[in-house]
Amino acid sequence: MKNTSKRRAVTRIMKKELQLHLMILPAIILVLIFSYFPLFGLRIAFQRFLPAKGLFGDQRFVGLDNFRYVLALPNFLPVLRNTFLIAGAKIVLNLLVPVTVALMLNELGESRIKRPIQTIIYFPHFLSWIIFGGILIDLLSPGTGIVNKLITALGGKPIYFLGDNRYFRGTVIATDVWKNFGYGTIVYLAAITSIDVTLYEAAQIDGANCWQQAWHVTLPGIRMTVVLMMVLALGRVLNAGFDQLYNLCKPIVYESGDILDTFVYRLGLENGAFGPATAVGLFRSVVSLFFISTAYAVAYKLFDYRLF
Repeated sequence: MKNTSKRRAVTRIMKKELQLHLMILPAIILVLIFSYFPLFGLRIAFQRFLPAKGLFGDQRFVGLDNFRYVLALPNFLPVLRNTFLIAGAKIVLNLLVPVTVALMLNELGESRIKRPIQTIIYFPHFLSWIIFGGILIDLLSPGTGIVNKLITALGGKPIYFLGDNRYFRGTVIATDVWKNFGYGTIVYLAAITSIDVTLYEAAQIDGANCWQQAWHVTLPGIRMTVVLMMVLALGRVLNAGFDQLYNLCKPIVYESGDILDTFVYRLGLENGAFGPATAVGLFRSVVSLFFISTAYAVAYKLFDYRLF
């Protein structure tokens, strides 16, 4: 009887929420098509793949030869280093900058000032890297860019931000933070609104100023949101931003700006080395899985954080 009543209850809930389940069905289909079905193609990493034979054709199995070939390439380790440096800096700054800006905006009580600022800082997030990259090329041009005109007006020499290995990596990191920190700021501001107002009132009674309230009330209140964003970001530790680097990186700055994504693109689509390119992609996925699993374990241990 108990099992029958449970089944009826589940059936009732399913019928009641059928529309909600149908709403997420397109998203589930897209995830299956673009995230799970491509897993069948990972076999290419262990084959000498010939496109003429097809994905399920009689391809020659070569074991780990593709991995050995990639590791023996002279530019693989520099590419891996660039990926870790650029992605790591982006992860750290895309956590620190949005939290800091959200705390500052939270202190602005006047919504007539806060809302325009939110709109301005959030707007670049809507632009694709094709458009935003074109804007950056114009802004940072050593001859006609407004940034270099300002530098020369102050007595300095023009800087080739997108063509000099000394400046390219920092430019990539800074422009990515500029484009994306507005989105993170909105997320943290939404988390701040869920904090109990009485905690601020109690802190004021105890004599805490605005910065002490931010440190002892606001930051602990959004801690779980920060941990969530950190765990998700660590899963992209080897994703340094293909869209950005593809639009901004030229051969002259490959030394400091070439990353795994652009490396795989050239290896697979331009040179036709599908097996080695898939091997690099599999390597990146395994490393990302390791980092996100480790981050989740640390978050669970230190902050009692759970997704499920």
